Amino acid sequence: MIVEIWSDVMCPFCYIGKRKFEKALSEFKDAESIEVIWKSFQLAPDMETAPDKNIHQFLANHKGISLAEAKDMNNQVASRAAQAGLTFNFDQTIPANSFMAHRFAQFAKQNGLQDLAEEGLFKAYFTEGKNIDDIDTLVSLGESIGLNPEQTKAVLEGEQFANDVRHDIFEAQQIGVRGVPFFVFDRKLAVSGAQESSAFAEVLEKTFTEWSANNPPKLEIIDGPSCEIGKDCN
Repeated sequence: MIVEIWSDVMCPFCYIGKRKFEKALSEFKDAESIEVIWKSFQLAPDMETAPDKNIHQFLANHKGISLAEAKDMNNQVASRAAQAGLTFNFDQTIPANSFMAHRFAQFAKQNGLQDLAEEGLFKAYFTEGKNIDDIDTLVSLGESIGLNPEQTKAVLEGEQFANDVRHDIFEAQQIGVRGVPFFVFDRKLAVSGAQESSAFAEVLEKTFTEWSANNPPKLEIIDGPSCEIGKDCN
């Protein structure tokens, strides 16, 4: 059964939601039958990467609030992240456009490494204070999860996977995604936001039960000498 997750690298609740979903999935008895597919989404498509600026100031300008209020908001989010076992270092976070990071994740997906790429991107942005719109940073991250550095660099220096990112964003618009994280289970049920693990567990159980009823397990047959009706024995 497929679970699709629309998210953006710069979304703190997407990282928190990832952890809460992973907890539910780790405790789900049929976890091996679940395929997770990450989908691209951009909260700030027009955002300009600013390595010399502070994420607190960006938030203050974006929301029209004071710097103190922005820091307080980020501190509250960091506290929620800590409850999920994550460390957010907002003082080090670099404001960055996430489009290239999504292209990187799409490339990793093609190589069967998408979940590792998503985890690495979140950690780089929220914990390590790295610029996720920097090619060298992404090449290094790719190499750490098993991607060929030369191929990764060639992909990022070109336009490969840009249409894949745009397609995911368009698809999100078509199904009514207005915010992330947005989890879609078997295209039957959706969970919006970083819900508690119990909520994910409940939806997993419900959708998997329905999915199993429509997709009974196939019998694997190991052939050997046999006799068939109307045929010679062999």
